[in-house]
Amino acid sequence: MKKVNLLTAAVTAALLSTSALAVDFNGYMRAGTGLSGNSGDDVSYNKNGIGRLGNENDNYYEFGFAEDLQTGEVNWRLESMIASGTEGANGWEDSDFNVAQFAVKAKGIIASDKDATLWAGKTYYQRKDIHITDFYYLNTSGTGGGIENLSVGNQKLSLALIQDGETDDSAGFIFDARLANIGLWSDANLEIALAYNFANEKDGGSQEADDGLLATFILQQGLSNGFNQTVFQYGTNGYGVQAANFWGSGAYYARGTNNYNDSAGYRLLNWGVISMGDSWEMGHQLAFMAGQDIGDDTGATNDTNQYSVVVRPMYKWNDTMRTVFEAGYNAGEQLDNLGGTEDFGNGKVTVAQAWAMGSSFWARPEIRVYGSYIVDTEDDNAFGQGNDTEYVVGIQAEAWW
Repeated sequence: MKKVNLLTAAVTAALLSTSALAVDFNGYMRAGTGLSGNSGDDVSYNKNGIGRLGNENDNYYEFGFAEDLQTGEVNWRLESMIASGTEGANGWEDSDFNVAQFAVKAKGIIASDKDATLWAGKTYYQRKDIHITDFYYLNTSGTGGGIENLSVGNQKLSLALIQDGETDDSAGFIFDARLANIGLWSDANLEIALAYNFANEKDGGSQEADDGLLATFILQQGLSNGFNQTVFQYGTNGYGVQAANFWGSGAYYARGTNNYNDSAGYRLLNWGVISMGDSWEMGHQLAFMAGQDIGDDTGATNDTNQYSVVVRPMYKWNDTMRTVFEAGYNAGEQLDNLGGTEDFGNGKVTVAQAWAMGSSFWARPEIRVYGSYIVDTEDDNAFGQGNDTEYVVGIQAEAWW
């Protein structure tokens, strides 16, 4: 019996060792701490609008494991990911762990179209983001299935059905359709994405929220010294609120209320990263958002508009050390149905000394020591005790792999 157990253990160890070598380990992390003048520790204040550098107060982790299996001409990719976030206040913290991804993707299953991929499960679905503000302007990720990269001439078509929430009366779904690689002029292409959010009512249920459509047009322009992307989005009903009033991504539709019906909103984004000689690189975000008849939690409606400007220039001392600057400002107004207006405005300036594994703007891992000044121009109590400004110094690490 002992010999059998030893043999079983040896075989199991060999199999696990072989499997481990084949597994693709990937992920993302950020963690750090800071001292602030009024709030005590780290501060995070409207980072989508004024920038995330020196303006984050959480630890966040993603651990992904994937493996590719081949049968003939078909590649079967098994993807999984665990995600968790904490305040980072103690050395040992309880936290919720989320199975962020668990999906099977079969590429080459259509013999005549080797790039087409059939998938089902839970996945990060073709997310679109602006990194320096941590803004996902299109993110319909979730549980569902579909097919990606079907060839339509030179273009690629992707179709998916993804679940998006549930109420006592209905289950929400997103039908996501995208057409990518639409060639324009030199080094330029267009992608069109349509996200239609609808409800499937339960027996006897009554759905209050109207369906919504979020249309996205992404113009990607390659440059000799970087890239530039211009994005236009238009949303109706619940998606109108997401496009105009807050930095929505296309998920978490307001399913259980009719307060957002008849809302219409749009936003225009421009962002990119360019190299300015051997020593300087810069990322930026420009955003304008506006809407009409935007509902709120009380059922009232208003017109709204706002803009955001964020720039992050970086000076590279050598292949490891860099100094990073970031300045951002976000302001706007809401006009209610009685003719009154409410203004808002906030800004930030950050200076960071950083060390990274490489000289590129995107080089990570990176360790940064920073100082930030944050101001709210319309709220005298934004940081408590009658303070409209905040000062933060801290240290943070960020990595992806």
